[in-house]
Amino acid sequence: MAKSIRQQILISGVGGQGVLFVTRLLAESAIGRDLPVLTSETHGMAQRGGTVISHLKVGEFFSPLIRSGQADGLIALKSENLTPHAVFLKPGGWAVVNAAGGEKFDMAGAVFAIDADAIAQRTGSFKSLNLIVLGYALAVAEKMKKKPGRLFCTLTEMEQAIENSFVNKESQVTAFLRAIRTGYSAL
Repeated sequence: MAKSIRQQILISGVGGQGVLFVTRLLAESAIGRDLPVLTSETHGMAQRGGTVISHLKVGEFFSPLIRSGQADGLIALKSENLTPHAVFLKPGGWAVVNAAGGEKFDMAGAVFAIDADAIAQRTGSFKSLNLIVLGYALAVAEKMKKKPGRLFCTLTEMEQAIENSFVNKESQVTAFLRAIRTGYSAL
């Protein structure tokens, strides 16, 4: 087991987008690898479409909150959240963002954009936008295989976390796996 993994990831979106669900799946994936994990979230006016930020730390940490300039990665489920939350990224950090085609981002670090809204609409997976973005983040991690700070888990581990979290709920598992695989194959 790779106990030496230390990774800090910020997940950002608005209420109702599934920020906490994505965090939970990532945490379950870390637990499945016997890695220590800490999570914490902050809610704005989440029920009214306000910002929700979730902090995920995998490895030996003492505090669940990520300080500015310390995050290895940022998963932004809404493009408007990229700029204000990019301050959390460390130099050389990466961001995966749900953004309409052609949207440009002026920030240091690698930004990988996917139009998850359009994909969700095309596939009829309106409630699975978060999993489409997560699947894309996993594909980006695979592409960054040898780079430090890449996402700690694989698509296979995430699929296992979904299956373990929804035992006896086959229709949900099928829909969730389809969405995450759709995002993964979009790269």
